[in-house]
Amino acid sequence: MTQVSSKRIESIDILRGLVMIIMVLDHVRDYFHINAFAGNYPENLESTHLVLYFTRFITHYCAPVFVFLAGTSAYLYGQKNGTKALSKFLITRGIWLIIVEIIINNFLWWFDISYGMINLQVIWAIGFCMIILGLLIHLPKKILLTLGFLIVLGHNMLDSIHIPGESLLSIIWKILHELSCVSIGEARLLCFSYPVLPWIGVIILGYSFGYFYKKGTSIDTRKKWLLILGISSITLFFILRTFNLYGDSMLWSEQESFSKTIISYFILSKYPPSLLFLLVTLGPSLLFLYIIENIKNSVTNFLIVFGRVPFFFYVIHVFVVHVGAVVGLLITGKDWRIMILNNETMSSGALSGYGYSLGIVYLVWITIIIVLYPICKWFMKYKATHKGIWWLSYI
Repeated sequence: MTQVSSKRIESIDILRGLVMIIMVLDHVRDYFHINAFAGNYPENLESTHLVLYFTRFITHYCAPVFVFLAGTSAYLYGQKNGTKALSKFLITRGIWLIIVEIIINNFLWWFDISYGMINLQVIWAIGFCMIILGLLIHLPKKILLTLGFLIVLGHNMLDSIHIPGESLLSIIWKILHELSCVSIGEARLLCFSYPVLPWIGVIILGYSFGYFYKKGTSIDTRKKWLLILGISSITLFFILRTFNLYGDSMLWSEQESFSKTIISYFILSKYPPSLLFLLVTLGPSLLFLYIIENIKNSVTNFLIVFGRVPFFFYVIHVFVVHVGAVVGLLITGKDWRIMILNNETMSSGALSGYGYSLGIVYLVWITIIIVLYPICKWFMKYKATHKGIWWLSYI
């Protein structure tokens, strides 16, 4: 007899919790790894190695899963509350996320009270996409699904388009599809680190994907499509990537060593995310949902805690990671003020030589996860027992 889902699907929370934990690793590496602020990038073939690169590569799963599952959660919210309520919620929460990104997150990332650089990252992208989705959900679902596929599959055809300068048209293009910064006055930069066009496609596909999790959908049907979509995405990635056919402007090539060739193969465009980037991240994520569907143990319970309070966790982890870097400088007798990041600090060379080994990075990462777990568990329980408080749905 086919089982029918009738309660909250915990696999979504488990996946979200897993990528939240992985996300912290990336940000700890940003703040703690030796010379991370001075050009020691995992994508630099001259200096990178397999462990360093795949420490970075594994974190590529975070943003696509965040955005995709934001769409899925929106679909489920709409099933429960109706399209009109969903549209209002998406637009208002999207505006709220953009405000948080500009005012709160930028301070937590840089500790720069002058806001010399306003960097619009993943929270901005999710907020912007939510606003657009809130407007688009009134379209017929088949048209919406088609639009999502067209954006994700076709946006790389726009890679060669560049609109220089800081005209209105140029700024709109930077917002949509080109990583760049614009000046605000003489002493401030506004950077669009997450151009939003492909992310709009991702949230639309995530919203359409929510159909498989709506009440009354059989688990067998859902798992069948998870398997089909996951394997198809991975297969298409390897076909397109191996022959450098389409889907990423960064082509791979044979290097002087096998390990460097592997790294070259998997260096993909994230800003904005290429088709290949999305295929190799969302495909395995769908297979993870397939595998984890009926698994329940202490590990999944641990992951669920972070998966149910993602926004709360995101904000506090940035603060803890940055403060941790300051504490590390104090302990080692170095000038903690270099962790007040601004254009002057970054360009002065003050951060050259700063940082620790990759082993220390992993140790700090694990420590922060352990420290934040009870805080997130408390907030998860608080939200569950105070559902009547409307503003909790925005945190």
